[in-house]
Amino acid sequence: MLTQHTVRSFDRELDYLAKKIAEMGDHACSIVERSVKAIVQDDYRLADELIAEDVILDKAEREIDEKAILVIARRQPMAVDLREIIGTIRISSDLERVGDMGKNIAKRAAVIAGTRQPSSFYSSLEAFVALALRQLNEVLDAYAKHSLDRINAVRERDGTIDAMYTSLFRELLTYMVKDSHNITACTHLLFCTKNIERIGDHATNIAETAHYVITGSYPLLERPKGDHTYEVGMRKEVS
Repeated sequence: MLTQHTVRSFDRELDYLAKKIAEMGDHACSIVERSVKAIVQDDYRLADELIAEDVILDKAEREIDEKAILVIARRQPMAVDLREIIGTIRISSDLERVGDMGKNIAKRAAVIAGTRQPSSFYSSLEAFVALALRQLNEVLDAYAKHSLDRINAVRERDGTIDAMYTSLFRELLTYMVKDSHNITACTHLLFCTKNIERIGDHATNIAETAHYVITGSYPLLERPKGDHTYEVGMRKEVS
């Protein structure tokens, strides 16, 4: 919240919404990061804790929705103020979904416990989630500071996450082909990697919402795409 209003209580209400978004972002990132840790370390107890924690984000989203509606009814904001409030509602929804992605990953930790893949895969998985969360943290910080250039940069990097997802998708299919005993565990890991890829999509959604809040319009260009998993297994035509 960068502008100052004559009614100081209005500023405090907008600051409250901004603070809640920041808190949701921190908690969502923590859940996702620890859910991958539960997978890598076969820690199903940690997974159970994370599944239970998801209700915190659900509650925070409801609080933001209720506060935002009250502010709109009481202040009847216009222009950038109204966009700011609507933006918090949309962003809180994306962050709640990021928490759901983390919970979904955690749910699979107990199922695949004891079935290990090569250590290089887990290193790649950790690098993948670090990339997705870096995108999310970057866009939330850029949104808080109304930095349009940084917001647009996040959106343009979404293809990098898609490309890494495609690489992990291919790797897991290779493990499944080599040993049929890997099929169940690798299928669950495929869902985990897809959840992480979706976190990148939510970061891009937030970038587009932030662009709208600042400028009053959405980006004109379509976001870059790097997910080519649909091509995996396709037969190449011989020329």
